[in-house]
Amino acid sequence: MILRAPSDEDGEARGTELGLRKIIHVDMDAFFASVEQRDNPELKGKPVAVGGAGGRGVVAAASYEARKFGVRSAMPSVTAQRLCPDLIFVRPRFDAYKEASRQIRRVFEHYTPVIEPLSLDEAYLDVTDDRLGIGSATRIAELIRQEIRAKTRLTASAGVSYNKFLAKLASDQNKPDGLCVIRPGEGAQFVAGLPIRRFHGVGPKAEAKMQKLGIATGADLAAKDIAFLRAHFGSMADYLFRAARGIDLRPVAAHRLRKSVGGERTFSEDIGSGARLRETLENIIDIVWERIEAAGARGRTVTLKLKFTDFQIMTRATSQPDYVAGKAEFGRLARALLEAELPLRGPIRLMGLTLSGLEAADEPGGKPVDTAQLSLL
Repeated sequence: MILRAPSDEDGEARGTELGLRKIIHVDMDAFFASVEQRDNPELKGKPVAVGGAGGRGVVAAASYEARKFGVRSAMPSVTAQRLCPDLIFVRPRFDAYKEASRQIRRVFEHYTPVIEPLSLDEAYLDVTDDRLGIGSATRIAELIRQEIRAKTRLTASAGVSYNKFLAKLASDQNKPDGLCVIRPGEGAQFVAGLPIRRFHGVGPKAEAKMQKLGIATGADLAAKDIAFLRAHFGSMADYLFRAARGIDLRPVAAHRLRKSVGGERTFSEDIGSGARLRETLENIIDIVWERIEAAGARGRTVTLKLKFTDFQIMTRATSQPDYVAGKAEFGRLARALLEAELPLRGPIRLMGLTLSGLEAADEPGGKPVDTAQLSLL
């Protein structure tokens, strides 16, 4: 389904004259799960969850067939299985997801160099001056979706508008495999009818607070002045004030710097002995360093993360004056952080390592950095 008024080209031209941008937000549909269903025909049409089954497993992604039962990402696997007894769990294959993401990125680059990836499966594109001279952001979005389907056998939803905030809202409007266009002058009206939970950054706690203040929709939010919003929402007030009016002046950041690269592992059983902790750390060092090399990243700070069985999190970090020279130094720093905390106060359920303090993406040798969980087991 496409929400589109006549003469999109006219509306987009008027927007450009007003100094507005032509922005597309592309969001792949149930990306991890869709890749699994594509690669294994036996999974097509069935409820699929990517992640570890049972115990402390977590759902990383769920197919639309699973979502009908209430299964969502970040949900404990035992909860997901209870909601959907026929749920099929599939171990994550990050290499396959990365390869599909690279194919999709090449499709984007065919139309514009101004691309801001948000994750493996979504990105903003600025097509105000598109490479092919097409002129219509709506037409470009249609072509991108067609090309992604042809080259990857996956579906994408897209939102087209004159700023990032509205484009992202639009991409979610007609999922899956949908397109929604919000033309210049239509933003405030579109936002007015949305439930407040659709606003990026408004989580369950903020939504509950707003409900108590009589704010349930974008229109309710727009009715509050900035003084009221600042009194109740502090630093978030200015964003809420602008968003309720469909205003967003942020450019698409083509060279957006990722802040870190690393990963973490959740264990099927708690571990507490020094020997097992050291063994686990060595495994994580190997995997994280592979990610660092694949990303071409250089950083100065190594951080160790431990989550105890009571869910308390402890982080310890060490920073160097120069970039970490190689795997040997990265491992040495990580081991020193762990040894300084042994013996631990109790068993842990999760361990992670991160390299941060990265060089800028546009410095010589710098490449965008992908941060992801190592394992969902």
